[in-house]
Amino acid sequence: MAVMKTPGVYIVEKNAFPNSVVEVATAVPAFIGYTEKAVNGNKSLLNQPWRVTSMAEFRAYFGGPPLPKFAIKESETATNALLFNGKYYTLERQKVFTLYYNMLLFYANGGGPCYIVSVGDYSADGIDKAKLEAGIAPLIKEQEPTMVVIPEAVNLADANDCYALQQAVLNHCGYVMKNRFALLDIYGGEKDRKHPDGDVVNNFREAIGSNFLDYGAAYYPFLNTSIVQENELSFLNLDVENLKALLTAELDALSLPDAKKEQVKRYVEGLKEGLSDVENSSLHKVLSQISPFYVQVIKELRLSLNLLPVSAAMAGVYTLVDNSKGVWKAPANVSIATVVSAAVSISHEEQEDLNVPVSGKSVNAIRFFIGEGIKVWGARTLDGNSLDWRYINVRRTMIMLEESVKNAAKAYVFDPNVAATWVNVKSMISNFLNGIWKRGGLAGAVPDDAYSVHVGLGETMTPDDILEGIMRITVLVALVRPAEFIEITFQQQMQKS
Repeated sequence: MAVMKTPGVYIVEKNAFPNSVVEVATAVPAFIGYTEKAVNGNKSLLNQPWRVTSMAEFRAYFGGPPLPKFAIKESETATNALLFNGKYYTLERQKVFTLYYNMLLFYANGGGPCYIVSVGDYSADGIDKAKLEAGIAPLIKEQEPTMVVIPEAVNLADANDCYALQQAVLNHCGYVMKNRFALLDIYGGEKDRKHPDGDVVNNFREAIGSNFLDYGAAYYPFLNTSIVQENELSFLNLDVENLKALLTAELDALSLPDAKKEQVKRYVEGLKEGLSDVENSSLHKVLSQISPFYVQVIKELRLSLNLLPVSAAMAGVYTLVDNSKGVWKAPANVSIATVVSAAVSISHEEQEDLNVPVSGKSVNAIRFFIGEGIKVWGARTLDGNSLDWRYINVRRTMIMLEESVKNAAKAYVFDPNVAATWVNVKSMISNFLNGIWKRGGLAGAVPDDAYSVHVGLGETMTPDDILEGIMRITVLVALVRPAEFIEITFQQQMQKS
């Protein structure tokens, strides 16, 4: 108020309403991985978080898919092998870059705004653990991301490197930032738990450690998707010289007129890289029509490329559920789009150990239900033994409440630490929590049952706190928990008429 020394009329404005709490975004994942490019005009975006809102924007800044290359190798076993001329052959993939395909899966399942941290391009020799881990640190300076996803972690050659990277993500979410959630995949998640190589779920549980487990969730098994179509594949995805030899051997065994054989052999000899798109398409069509082995190989290529981990799809599911129902709704009992099947079929009994293990490290199952399709059938964090943080929606709702109130409370930093300020702060937080309660985010028949806010001398602060410039606020909230187990009791009663 101005000091009145000169006679006149003075206008004094007073605020009629207290400050309000703005609800922070809850579904903004940050993806770390390899891309075709990372440029904004002439400026490099390498190792810099960059916000995109669609696949069109992703392609503009980070390019398109890689050209996956496979070598056809002779195999001694029939496991996952193709039979040709009495011998078994497998397809060995070189340079496994999959972030682009995972982004397609993310947007197919409801994805929206997200951040991309590109740690390298497709010219790299392969996935490198150190580069992926180095992509985590730049996210510290970004306020908006609420989830961290590294789907390419499962492509690392060494399982221990994958586990170490996942531990680094949990540490970032739960210790460094304390306001993010990690979506993790099981290394070797395409394998059954009785696979000769060992139980992939137990391997994960033993290696992931015990720190900050409530800030992450894991999903199993991998997904057989329909992201990549057969018309996107051709002989250019194969070792051409090796393919030529096998196709020539097949032609000799086929019952074709000699003239036709010679014509097709000329096509086979013409297989090489550097041809025009028209020539490539023409050769691909001819081979698809006359070579059963070629058709089988292309089919296996598609199946291999479409086998993807779950984390990117779940980031999309989280976004969809948050936007349609709220962060307090568990991201489960939801169908996953563009998925043909789960890589491993899980029964009701087999899920018991996934959901409620002795260690508490719950792994959420992806299951097929007749007439319903592929669904997410689990909503637990890795801290399954904790009554506080057992459920994903509880942890993520608390993160949202904490961050929203924290950002709003900054307006009162350096204000007088007196009763008038305490009343304003209490009113601001209470109004925010009342809005969350009305939308179903807090449990309680009346507001007093759902939340309470405490601040004041003798209630949350001592005289020493006031002298030291500390304002202590205590907020109690009753968070909603999912009905994970529904028991319906039936009992016979006596006939009454």
